[in-house]
Amino acid sequence: MPQPASNAEFVASVEAAPRVPSGGGGDPGRARRGPFRPGELIPTRARLDARLLARTFRFVDIAVAALIAVGVTVEGHPLAAGLWAATVLIALRALHAYAFPRRENLANHLARAGVALAAALLAAITVVLVSGRAEAATFWTLLTATALVAGLHGAWWTIIARGRRQGRLTPNIVVVGATANAERLIDAAMRTGEVNVLGVFDDRLDRAPENIMGVPVLGDTTALLDHRIMPYVDRVVITVQSTALARVRQLVDKLGVLPNPLNLFIAVGGPDEDAAALARIAAGGENELSGAAPAMRHAWIKRAQDLVVASLGLLLAGPVMLAVALAVKLDSPGPIFFRQRRHGFNNEEILVWKFRSMRHEMADASAARQISANDDRVTRVGKFIRKTSLDELPQLFNVLRGEMSIVGPRPHAIGMKTGGVESAKLVAQYAHRHRMKPGLTGWAAIKGSRGPVDTPESVRRRVALDVEYIERQSFWLDLYVIVMTIPCLLGDRSAVR
Repeated sequence: MPQPASNAEFVASVEAAPRVPSGGGGDPGRARRGPFRPGELIPTRARLDARLLARTFRFVDIAVAALIAVGVTVEGHPLAAGLWAATVLIALRALHAYAFPRRENLANHLARAGVALAAALLAAITVVLVSGRAEAATFWTLLTATALVAGLHGAWWTIIARGRRQGRLTPNIVVVGATANAERLIDAAMRTGEVNVLGVFDDRLDRAPENIMGVPVLGDTTALLDHRIMPYVDRVVITVQSTALARVRQLVDKLGVLPNPLNLFIAVGGPDEDAAALARIAAGGENELSGAAPAMRHAWIKRAQDLVVASLGLLLAGPVMLAVALAVKLDSPGPIFFRQRRHGFNNEEILVWKFRSMRHEMADASAARQISANDDRVTRVGKFIRKTSLDELPQLFNVLRGEMSIVGPRPHAIGMKTGGVESAKLVAQYAHRHRMKPGLTGWAAIKGSRGPVDTPESVRRRVALDVEYIERQSFWLDLYVIVMTIPCLLGDRSAVR
């Protein structure tokens, strides 16, 4: 079975890819990575939120300050302890020590934090001296505490800087419209570093340049829909004139099938206004047109839930998985596991693991033929593990890797067909189910939509249930789905699996 290309191979393929018009043929010009040149293309599911990291750093600072204050209090200086802790925390925030501007180096950040720490140390030492109980141990404790917080802020800056270098904290966008607005957006991105602009798409390729300020024009909007770069794209930004309302509506209708959020860049004012608008787009708060991504806080809560449940699941299901692996190996020749390329979050291609339930020589990696009742490809052990869904247990490893969630739309095989037609082409909103990580179980599963989607009606119902789940997703809904999964599976004798 073909393996997904490595990141380096993928980047190379993007560098060498020609501009792709929808009608074939096309311009012989070759696309290049452009001036932003991210060192590594990071899937959008692995992107981090700098603001949430900053809040985490502040929480750690509060906890450390509280512990140090307790230590100084034990030495008999509660007023100095409280004053030091309060001054540190208030001054760090007042001096924007959790902002981490992109152009600020480590020395400048430590200077900013140092002012806050110096003020706190001076205030605490003054109180200790006035109290008449000045002891060397107290001074050393305060100095050590100050140095510790300074060291933490050096670590915070390093984490942020490293994340930006790796591309985990810098959103990737593509631009639709090779216009003057696109040039202003790209200029703002170069000045601020708020986003990486991976490419430009325009339906007027005959009039579009090879690149805009070095950013390559990769094709038209039809090419955009299936472009291999899209799983690495956080946002699609439309840069046509905002006054061209009919054209904007046309583009939203066409690109709204993508799982990637759509934004409109409106150029008003000068360079500073452009930079501010771009910063709001990067944060997801400017002219959102469709496909709004879930709040990063919710994503982190869901990820924590996934890690806990998947870890417990592996711990409890470990003996069962060993027994299933042995049964599969003894039942028929071939590997224990079956691996299949499926769609993940944002149309990313992921390799999903299952226990092999079919004869190895009859495996169907592309799901051109979906499972059916009394399918001659299924082994004796395969019938049992499919009926009980034990074949899905290895996907707990996909959950731990961050490629899947415990609850979400079930991942479908790439190129899966329904009645000879690719399933994704039967429903316009099909890709909307990729706005969230695929799940080991899901809302559709407990609502009876399990097994093959072998008719257009079953595809539409599956997609409708998946989109309903994405719109309603919450921590408590996920718990409900997890609790209901086992009785639903055991009580369903009719679904073909």
